[in-house]
This record gives sequence, C-alpha cells and structure tokens, in this order.
Amino acid sequence: MANTTLAPGLRVQQWSDRYFMEYLTENRYSESMGPDENSVIHVQEDLTKKAGDSITFALVNKLTNAAVTGSATLENNEEAMDTRSFRLVVDKRRNAVRISEMERIRTEIDLLDAARATLKDWSMKDTEGLITRALGAVNGVAYASATEAQKDAWLADNADRVLFGASLANNAGNDHSVSLANIDATNDRLTPAALSLMKRMALRANPKIRPVRVETGGKRFYVVYANPLSFRDLKNNTTVQQAQREVGLEMENNRLFNGGDILWDGMIVKEVEDIGILADAGAGGTVDVGPVYLCGAQAVGVAYGKRWRPIREDFDYGDKKGVGVEAIYGVDKMLFGIGANDTDNPKDHGVVTGWFAAQPDA
Repeated sequence: MANTTLAPGLRVQQWSDRYFMEYLTENRYSESMGPDENSVIHVQEDLTKKAGDSITFALVNKLTNAAVTGSATLENNEEAMDTRSFRLVVDKRRNAVRISEMERIRTEIDLLDAARATLKDWSMKDTEGLITRALGAVNGVAYASATEAQKDAWLADNADRVLFGASLANNAGNDHSVSLANIDATNDRLTPAALSLMKRMALRANPKIRPVRVETGGKRFYVVYANPLSFRDLKNNTTVQQAQREVGLEMENNRLFNGGDILWDGMIVKEVEDIGILADAGAGGTVDVGPVYLCGAQAVGVAYGKRWRPIREDFDYGDKKGVGVEAIYGVDKMLFGIGANDTDNPKDHGVVTGWFAAQPDA
C-alpha cells in the first residue's frame, strides 16, 4: 500500500500560510490590525490579487448633520459625505540566513523550520518598527529625518490634534521646538487628566477621530501607544491604580485589551518600548520628552502586494544553503487632505499626538 505525501509545492504553501498567520497574530500591534475601516491599523491585501505598486484607502469621516424630523423635507437636505483618499506605496522587504552542516537537514521545509523562529521574529520586528515609525512620521517623513520647517508645517495643519504636556497653551504659535521647550518635568508628565484631554481633542477635532467599535457590547475605545517612561508615570498614578482594580473582569473578552494594558476613560493604553525619547528637548534644555499616540480608526494603513513567503539560495557549489523570507508591503500613517485637492494640507487622519516629560528612572 502506498502512502500519500504532500507535493513539495503544497508543503511550502502550508509553511507560508502558517508563517503569515503567526506573524499577524504575534506581533506587538496585532490586536489593532484588521481588514476594515473599524481597525486602528487597516490592513489591505488587494495587491495580492492584482498588479500594482500601491493601494488607495478610502477615508470616510463621521456624518454630523442633525436628523430631519417629522414632515420636514429630506430631499435636497442630504449631507455630503466627507471622503478623501490615501495612497500607500509598497516595496519589497526581505532577509535571510545561511545554515551550515546541511548534511543534517534534508529538505527545503526542514531548512525553513530550522530558521523559523529567527525569521519570524525578524519579520515581526520589521513590521512593528514600520508601524512605530509611521505613528511619529511628519507627513510621511520619519520624525528623526524631518526638518524643523517640516515639523512646523505639520503642526500648523494638525494643531487640533497635537498636545504638548498638560495644557493646550503649551503650543507656542505652532513652533514645534519652542512648544516642546514649554514641557516641564513636574507638571507635564502623562496623567489621567492629560489622557482625557487628548480624548476630548480627538472628539472635537476636524475631521473627528473615530473610536474603534468592539464586538463585545458594541463599546467604542481609542487605543493609546505610550513610550515606556510615560507609561510608567501613568501606571504609578494613584487614580489610575484605583481604576484598574476591576478592569480585568470587564475587559477579559475585549480583543483590544491585553494583560498589562491600562484602561482609562474609554482608552486602552499600551506600552511600546521602541517609541523613542527626545533627550533635553523640554524646559531649559534639561528635560527629556517622549511621544504618546492616541489612535482611532484608520490611524495607520498596511498594504500587502505579496504576503511573507519563503526564499532559498545555494552557495559554495551547493555546500551551504541559505533560507529566508520576503514580502512586498508598505506601512504609513493615514493622512486626510483638508485642502481643495485630495491631498492638500494633510492631517493625521486617526492620531492625536501628545508630547510629555519622560524623565529617566532615578
């Protein structure tokens, strides 16, 4: 009796499918990633089915008109939907390892399995790093690479969704560096009151930032990504500590909430260790400051042209073999143009950026 075995091509496809699912579910931002407009990180795979080097996301804001009531006429009183588009370009990203002593590993799948953990960790970190970079980007330019003029222009367009410390008054005429210098080490740390202020900014911003609706109970939440030092300050706040005592039972079935997260005023706060700190950017040139990102729906876009898949290569007359993974994808913060044309005067579509004192541990 002959045993049935999978063809090599099917085995590789199974490996790829499993790898991609683990990559999506185990990275730091996985709870916030989803395929629709109700996700903080909106994932599109259109290009896996057709040719192209970019995906266009449709950005739709909330309707704001009051209801037409009674026998009043609705015709000719319809509200225009405030829609814009955001184009996200994809690129190839890949990495590989060489594995020695090939005589111990007989098949391509064995080679991939041997390097599986290392490759998966790298691809997850690659995506996590791109998302973190996108959250802080200045109109598509990495924050560290943006000029002061670019930061000032970005702040002018996003003044309704950028907070410096505990007070709106810390914004010094939309001058980014001067506004940072207004942040002091005592009064401008991340607190529950500052978080609630960021939430109110999101709700009254133009266009408004939509919270994410979860399946359990239909509740709506914002997701906040905080640098470790600001997260420490919030976690040590006695008001927050009191509020967290009953959070575990309330949030155990919420897909956005993980153990260690903080729930406050309709916001789920998560610590992201890779969010960088600006040394000595605050008051007197002696206060470190760090960003905190309050995110609503469609804050970040992720577009796939090709899912992660295995690659291999032979070296040294076949004595040594390399295996790796590659994908074609792109990540960026969603921008909503408020000018006459689709992309003029862009605003961060789903993000309120807060800057707070982030002093090192004593």
